[in-house]
Amino acid sequence: MSMSALSAEGMKRAAARAALESVTHGMRLGLGTGSTAAHFVDLLGARVKDGLDVVCVPTSERTRAQAEGLGIALSTLDETPQLDLTVDGADEFDHALRLIKGGGGALLREKIVAAASTRMFVIADATKEVETLGAFPLPVEIDRFGARSTMLQIERMARGLGLIGPLMLREVAPAERFVTDGGHYIVDCAFGAIDDPETLAQRLSAIPGVVDHGLFIGLATAIFIAGAEGVRILGNISGDPL
Repeated sequence: MSMSALSAEGMKRAAARAALESVTHGMRLGLGTGSTAAHFVDLLGARVKDGLDVVCVPTSERTRAQAEGLGIALSTLDETPQLDLTVDGADEFDHALRLIKGGGGALLREKIVAAASTRMFVIADATKEVETLGAFPLPVEIDRFGARSTMLQIERMARGLGLIGPLMLREVAPAERFVTDGGHYIVDCAFGAIDDPETLAQRLSAIPGVVDHGLFIGLATAIFIAGAEGVRILGNISGDPL
């Protein structure tokens, strides 16, 4: 089957399969969360069944359950504080390997695990590639205490950067707020084009009620992008400076 005939799910799986080629015996892996990362976990499970020996740290309870069901050996960052490689998806990425993540609600654990890894591979289909971040609303994880006050501070700070757009507390049903595995809320910020992601990241982190945000900057070492012409790689799979 040609890539042009593949569905979006087929493209995600192709990217996951390409990233899996770098996984070797004895690696300590971080397992991402979301529909694309789920393909990687599924393919990894088949390799483990065939004898591949790896130990993995999941970034969410959902990923943990999937990996356990496939017989993948699991650990925690307390038990395995340094990882060789994390493989995860992204809601959006640009040519500088900057990401927006958090659509699946696991951004805090995803960032902690990625930061503990020597390399981070991102797997995505070509629709996630953008010239400027911000078409996907930026998820910001906030403490439940003083949530409305924190949202006002985010809004005020963003306005100072020229970012004006609605902020919405994520819900799973009307009047039922989404709660992360860590017990926090997520605010989805429809800022539009983010011309200076670094400054926005710094200023979000400076707000006391913000636990973390979905801007992943300086973490991804390579992005595997599946499109109609096949899988191409942005960045460097070795993790060494280009």
